[in-house]
Amino acid sequence: MTAFQSPLTGSALPGASQIRRTFRRILSGDDEGRPPWVKALGEPGDVGWFGPGSTVWEVNGSLATLVGGIRALLLQACHPLALAGVEQHSSYRADPLGRLQRTNLFVTTTTFGSTTLATRATERVRRVHESVNGQASDGRRYSADDPRLQMWVHVGLVDSMLVAAQRYHHTEIDGDAYVAEMAIVGEHVGVDSPPTSQAALQRELASFVDEVKGDEQARKVAKFLQFPGRALPFGAWAPYSVLSRAAVDLLPTWAHPVLRTPRRPSAIQTADRVACQTMLNGLQRVVGRYSQATLLSYERVGVDPPVRADR
Repeated sequence: MTAFQSPLTGSALPGASQIRRTFRRILSGDDEGRPPWVKALGEPGDVGWFGPGSTVWEVNGSLATLVGGIRALLLQACHPLALAGVEQHSSYRADPLGRLQRTNLFVTTTTFGSTTLATRATERVRRVHESVNGQASDGRRYSADDPRLQMWVHVGLVDSMLVAAQRYHHTEIDGDAYVAEMAIVGEHVGVDSPPTSQAALQRELASFVDEVKGDEQARKVAKFLQFPGRALPFGAWAPYSVLSRAAVDLLPTWAHPVLRTPRRPSAIQTADRVACQTMLNGLQRVVGRYSQATLLSYERVGVDPPVRADR
């Protein structure tokens, strides 16, 4: 979920300039897509934890993350203790765009930033986690430093980004490489022995099935995530609906009864997939193939971004 730059001029497509500005403002809080944290990616520094040619740069710089991000939040809501932490310590309802932008900052900086910037980003998260604790509605205590909850959030994010990229990205994705690279981020935020292969990732996810539980709060969160309404600019309502339908269609089978999300017939899912791919292709033509963050990072390490062909 990064703030994308377009090589097009405003006259190249009717309304393109407004689309770019709205898109950048939603994801970064800045109409030009260059808030201070994005500009910092272009400052002198090393290649960071990954660098050009890594699967993480390919996946996390992709528009497919728009689908993956929604799916990750839906999965997170399936766990009562993780959900309690979000409900009691997050401003996602009052300021969903702010939360989106902070998540964007974390994912983008740990992906494309220098080692110094990436380390600072994970240290900020660990400091925030120190104060995220309390009691869930079922009476159980929770803490963001709980290794089990840290693992749940990590595998949900990694699986969601990977599944979305494998469905909607324009090139084939090496799933094992992505999981192994994202394990580096997980370790830095405190995840104990995160999975390093797709098979290990699926085993870890499966180990949580008995811990997920649907209740009224989980279903309210899922409903909000499927359509935040006035939390988004009016012009983003229809595109977001396309993205959220695609995200719901990619949920694992067990998540639907937990969240009361629809498990649509295969023909409807195919239509959703076509609609989402078409929209992402069109959005990419407007906002450009590479984000501001990606371009600045390529500049920082002295490498030209590769020329990519559509799938």
